[in-house]
Amino acid sequence: MALEIESADVIRLVLQYFKENNLPRTFSTLQEETGITLNTVDSIESFTSDINNGHWDTVLIAIQSLKLPDNKLIDLYEHIVLELIELRELSAARSLLRQTDPMIMLKQLQPDRYIHLETLLARSYFDPREAYPEGSSKERRRAAIAQALAGEVSVVPPARMLALLGQALKWQQHQGQLPPGTSIDVFRGKAAVKDEEEEKYPTQLSRTIKFGGKSHPECCKYSPDGQYLVTGTLDGFIEVWNFTTGKIRKDLRYQAQEQFMLMDDAVSCMNFSRDSEMLATGSQDGRIKVWKIQAGQCLRRFEKAHTAGVTCITFSRDGSQLLSASFDQTIRIHGLKSGKTLKEFRGHSSFVNEAQFTADGHTIISASSDGTVKVWSLKSTENMNTFKPALGSSASEITVNSIHLLPRNTEQFVVCNRTNTVSIMNMQGQIVKSFSSGKRQGGDFVCCTLSPRGEWIYCVGEDTCSTVSL
Repeated sequence: MALEIESADVIRLVLQYFKENNLPRTFSTLQEETGITLNTVDSIESFTSDINNGHWDTVLIAIQSLKLPDNKLIDLYEHIVLELIELRELSAARSLLRQTDPMIMLKQLQPDRYIHLETLLARSYFDPREAYPEGSSKERRRAAIAQALAGEVSVVPPARMLALLGQALKWQQHQGQLPPGTSIDVFRGKAAVKDEEEEKYPTQLSRTIKFGGKSHPECCKYSPDGQYLVTGTLDGFIEVWNFTTGKIRKDLRYQAQEQFMLMDDAVSCMNFSRDSEMLATGSQDGRIKVWKIQAGQCLRRFEKAHTAGVTCITFSRDGSQLLSASFDQTIRIHGLKSGKTLKEFRGHSSFVNEAQFTADGHTIISASSDGTVKVWSLKSTENMNTFKPALGSSASEITVNSIHLLPRNTEQFVVCNRTNTVSIMNMQGQIVKSFSSGKRQGGDFVCCTLSPRGEWIYCVGEDTCSTVSL
């Protein structure tokens, strides 16, 4: 069962923060605008003890931030006036009687009761028998008022909002969403990244995730904010993992109930939106689904996205469109709002293994098993340029596995083809730099990817893994 937080409780947490940090005007404004009151005291025992012992200066300060029923406020102020008259503090009694809201209200609603107080104030003596009804006394009136007001207030631990935020962060650390030692930007809800720190490549195995004997992962992806690690398997399951423990994330309600995100066929590719809130998945049967990752809800499905398996998928910068490529030799753009295919790019003579939006949003770049990299006009869908990254007589037959735009130089991209060399090319088709595995046999690269800031290229070869510094 889902936990629901009342908006009024959120307001009360903020009110408590304002009260504890001595922001009375902000406190009062928020109470007045929302109509929500805090009505808390540090201790009910101390609050009622102050009333029972007649510490009225402390009581009056305490009730300033409370929203109490009019009749109970009138009873309180009436009794304080009576005690001030008894102490012959006539000036203070007169001010309280004539200038406070509860007493002005008493004058309007019960004039006889108000006149009685004025009469007692005007006399040169104080008679308890006239002040308190038969069977009552000062002490009994204090006790009755204390009991009545105690029912209107509550006690909560101090700094409640900060405590809850701290508990939430500890839970995220427990779930592996925040590695130990990570600082957090609470407002943005993301781990703070210090740009000045040097980006380092991994040097040791952190965790192994094991799958069942009848299935294996076909693809996996980290979300841009680093909160999710998702895998897609041969049997169509899409699973979110705790990458610290290597176990399924059970803090996601749908996974705790074993209601996993699922494709009808093998999951062949996946990608996140820039805000990490949506996940798009493609399958071997040409279908695409878009999910709300936090809820596991399917937001949009494209039943005929392609006529063959989907090889790659990516969101547009604003998250309104999907770019996909396929074994059917086409590249297509799909609208999330309309649920329809909006554009198609044709020109490759074999499988399209990768397609990406360029940084300016005006062009698309693609890689294919026909040995070429093509640049397309997003507006007209025309092929603007074609490059052959591999050199030699058989270049047209060497598969280009993937391309990756460099985040630090948007005019250049990494090309990984089925050779022992990974290259950096520019948009004019020139090779800027090359990196070789140094092996003539068994050293061909299968795939590669970039580190988050683009300072390292991680390459997987037929027989080994390599890390290249840019």
